[in-house]
Amino acid sequence: MSASQTSSSDLPADVPTLLVKIFGKDRPGITAGLFDTLAAYSVDVVDIEQVVTRGRMVLCALVTEPPPGLEGDLRATVHSWAESMKMQAEIISGLGDNRPRGLGRSLVTVLGHPLTAEATAAIAARITKTGGNIDRIFRLAKYPVTAVEFAVSGVETEPLRTALVTDAARLGIDVAVVAAGLYRRAQRLVVMDVDSTLIQDEVIELFAGHAGCEDKVAEVTAAAMRGELDFEQSLHARVALLEGLDASVVDKVRSEVRLTPGARTLIRTLKRLGYQVGVVSGGFTQVTDDLKERLGLDFAHANTLEIVDGKLTGKVTGEIVDRAGKARLLRRFAAEAGVPLSQTVAIGDGANDLDMLNAAGLGVAFNAKPVVREAAHAAVNFPFLDTVLYLLGVTREEVEAADTLDID
Repeated sequence: MSASQTSSSDLPADVPTLLVKIFGKDRPGITAGLFDTLAAYSVDVVDIEQVVTRGRMVLCALVTEPPPGLEGDLRATVHSWAESMKMQAEIISGLGDNRPRGLGRSLVTVLGHPLTAEATAAIAARITKTGGNIDRIFRLAKYPVTAVEFAVSGVETEPLRTALVTDAARLGIDVAVVAAGLYRRAQRLVVMDVDSTLIQDEVIELFAGHAGCEDKVAEVTAAAMRGELDFEQSLHARVALLEGLDASVVDKVRSEVRLTPGARTLIRTLKRLGYQVGVVSGGFTQVTDDLKERLGLDFAHANTLEIVDGKLTGKVTGEIVDRAGKARLLRRFAAEAGVPLSQTVAIGDGANDLDMLNAAGLGVAFNAKPVVREAAHAAVNFPFLDTVLYLLGVTREEVEAADTLDID
């Protein structure tokens, strides 16, 4: 589905207007032909909207009334032209322009695989119950998920988001609600977590596999998840288990890292659109620096494994990247990029990412635990990282265009 719209300046409410509607099989020249026909009657264009779905067109033109005595002739001529084009025409008299949209404008992105009629009906009904009006619906993508965007007015963004997120979990779909406006395309910095977000792995576990201490690392991780250790304590405890490991293991771990499906597409498309992209990680620079080079990232920061005389010492050096540290780094990257914090996007999956997600203009929980999904501005529960693009209003066609370019 595609749509386009243009509007004239304010029109007095008592000025007679005509709504000219043309529908039928789409073909080249329909839009030009209609306005060529209308041009003979000296009408002004107030509004235009055109939608094409599966080769069927609906074209609506709101125009001022023609000079006295010519309306009947206009109607007959438009119907005759439409018939010659094997289209149908409908002309409705009225007064003034379309009613203005209500205050409070949001964009609601719905992701489904599949997107069922039941889910779509529930979302539309919930929008209505919150006091919102659906002004436009536009399909962003048909694969790997169906992504549809609703333009909604008449209700503020936050209460609308709260209402729809609750329904989304029950319906098995993802819903993102953001304020409408030009700033959406101006979100020029995207910062991602690494482990289980940009990549499918937990880097500490890859190192532990080479040290033969996977079970011990898992025990420490479990203790941290139970709240018995904070992140910094658990980091030091796990890294200590790597003491004595030969530094050559770094190259082996780098080769074992698996990018999340859609990661390259996400980054390639963002770079084509002019975004800057960075990563922050509670993992290690020995891996993130390699990812930065391979993927053409603008920023990368993580903890650093200490290596002395070709061996891992079981310690980390420098500033620890923990939950608060990730948020600080987001702010630092934004300052270096010259991007306001309100125009940043953060993506993560764990509680360690929450401060960063909340600090960003748009925080996206990617295949995250419930506590993270509930706290984030938006959630994606599909295993394709590039579906995040649809939350930014990027269409599948733009993604495919980026795929043809060599950005690296």
